[in-house]
Amino acid sequence: MDRPAVSVVMGSSSDWHIMQHAANILKKFCIPHETIIVSAHRTPDRMFDYAEAAHERGIKCIIAGAGGAAHLPGMIAAKTTLPVLGVPVTSKHLQGIDSLLSIVQMPKGVPVATFAIGEAGAVNAALFAVAMLAGEDTLLAEKLDQFRKDQAASVAAMTLPESCI
Repeated sequence: MDRPAVSVVMGSSSDWHIMQHAANILKKFCIPHETIIVSAHRTPDRMFDYAEAAHERGIKCIIAGAGGAAHLPGMIAAKTTLPVLGVPVTSKHLQGIDSLLSIVQMPKGVPVATFAIGEAGAVNAALFAVAMLAGEDTLLAEKLDQFRKDQAASVAAMTLPESCI
């Protein structure tokens, strides 16, 4: 396998139900990627080592999903200059609002691009990573252009059931 260009990281295996959607988009575009579990709270030293080494391992951007207090994206961003794309994972009690606010409210100087809560955020974070990589890869740019054309065609082909007309 090629060296991963994108890292999909999450704080727990329980985040996979959301973060798998990011991995699936990367797979669809044939982008070499890795999926890793690193907890900001339970394995902080591992998280720091991971973030500090990501650039020299060839990673171009990091998609970080987290629920609850959602410190993972921000803490990774604090330890690397790579773009970090934050995905708020739906939480049990606050449905991901807590995660969204934790990720989007980074202090100035340590940015995390923040996406929607849940599956839509994971998909859009991966598509954003594709767009970033497509800036230097014309074949990937063509694939992304075709993906968007296919989306437009699927909407144009939609019909409503007779009962809605």
